[in-house]
Amino acid sequence: MKVRLAHLSDIHFGGENVGAVAGAAERIRAGGFDLTIVSGDLTRFAEKPEFELAAAWLADLPGPRLVTPGNHDAPYLAWAERIVAPFRRYERYIGPAPAQAWRAPGVAVRGVNTARGAQPRLNWSKGQISVRQARAAAAWFEPGDGLRIVVVHHPLIEMIGGPMTSRVWGGEAAAAVFAEAKVDLVLSGHIHAPFTWPYPHGDRRTYAVGAGTLSVRERGVPPGFNEVEVEDGCIRVTALAWTGSHYEPYRSWALDKRPA
Repeated sequence: MKVRLAHLSDIHFGGENVGAVAGAAERIRAGGFDLTIVSGDLTRFAEKPEFELAAAWLADLPGPRLVTPGNHDAPYLAWAERIVAPFRRYERYIGPAPAQAWRAPGVAVRGVNTARGAQPRLNWSKGQISVRQARAAAAWFEPGDGLRIVVVHHPLIEMIGGPMTSRVWGGEAAAAVFAEAKVDLVLSGHIHAPFTWPYPHGDRRTYAVGAGTLSVRERGVPPGFNEVEVEDGCIRVTALAWTGSHYEPYRSWALDKRPA
């Protein structure tokens, strides 16, 4: 069985790299992907015009799609709404915020919201995941799911040498839960840089995979997104970079998949 996924993140409509976003859509339409995944931060400030742009862009992509929210998808300026109903706008324009799911023969993908409208700490952009969330996601997978994927916005364990931190409350515990459930990939964004590494739990074959950004908020890495291919026990992740006119490989990884 071969599976092809497009993994994008941090598009930040309202501050998007227009050429990179258009180029990504063109490549996705031509790529024959089984699923397109966006791991949060569709918008810059969660303003209604930004969500309208995001919804129109998503609607123009071939299905199926799975999208989970990020911290920028809760209003930055409408403070009352941010605290009382942080993902109301997201759900109106994009879809369910708490959890998302997609399943096909042999492969299953579960989205989990790690963003919060407000938290008891100064930096609300950082992530949070409860043990209850992690266990519910892990319990959703079925024995026939040979490829198991979780999608979050914030990396559950910090990227070594990354351009910024996610400091996810509950991240280490959730990573251990997903490793125990034999999740193969935990896809994320947030830090605007692509990466892969194995979680230090279980058989070390649960891998964190981060995508870059399609916005103008670059952090030392060109705008880009990931293509993921799984076949014959190997997971290949290719981080693509936008050159200004087209995409080309920026980095690639071959990850050893555990037997189904």
